[in-house]
Formats: sequence, structure tokens, C-alpha cells
Amino acid sequence: MKIVVCIGSACHLKGSRQVIEQLELLIERHNIADKVDLTGTFCHGDCKKGVCVTLDGKLHSVLPDNVGEFFDTMIMQGV
Repeated sequence: MKIVVCIGSACHLKGSRQVIEQLELLIERHNIADKVDLTGTFCHGDCKKGVCVTLDGKLHSVLPDNVGEFFDTMIMQGV
């Protein structure tokens, strides 16, 4: 499973660093680091959607306050 978080300026201002930190923590806590590839990129091209995150190529809008829900519904169900 490949997760790519935008770290461009618009997403950075909306909390991409916090999203990455929370995803790292959740991945470690659930012991799935061997099943998940978490990386960053500078722009997904849809800056108005918030912190842009692609999961296996599909674009999602994730904010620091909904990372847990995104992780539970999208990542854990796909692992």
C-alpha cells in the first residue's frame, strides 16, 4: 500500500506535517510498517482540497483532525 502526502506550501499550511506525524505513529502502533510505504511529494495539483493524500493513486483530502478516521476506514481496511 502506497501513501503519498503533499508537503507543498498550501498543504503545509493546512497541516501536512501533523498528518504525516500522526500517520507515522498509527502505522507504528498497528505494526504495519512492512505493508505501508509512506512518502511525501510537493504537489498533487488540487491545493484547495486541503492536505492532499493519495492512497494507491486515489486522491483524498485529510486534515490533522480526521487522520484517525482516514487511517481506520481507508488504510486498516486495505491492509
